[in-house]
Amino acid sequence: MGRTNPTYRDQLGAIEDEWSAFRRTLRRRDRSRFDHLFVYARDHADAAGNLNHSDPLAPVWMAIALEQERRIAELESQVESLADA
Repeated sequence: MGRTNPTYRDQLGAIEDEWSAFRRTLRRRDRSRFDHLFVYARDHADAAGNLNHSDPLAPVWMAIALEQERRIAELESQVESLADA
């Protein structure tokens, strides 16, 4: 039997573990924000797994950027709706 490669979700768990010391030293108010960034990464884990990028952290940054872009668009839409009212 050959070796098996870890799944992207396994790699993501390892990345979270690597960043645990950083998270621990964050101020309490920022820890939930930090955790939410990994929620974004987990939400896009299927796409990241298909990408099979050599740097497993690169899809994390892209997932965060995509979700923040989506949130910005939602907020801009809300601002436009309020301005029109």
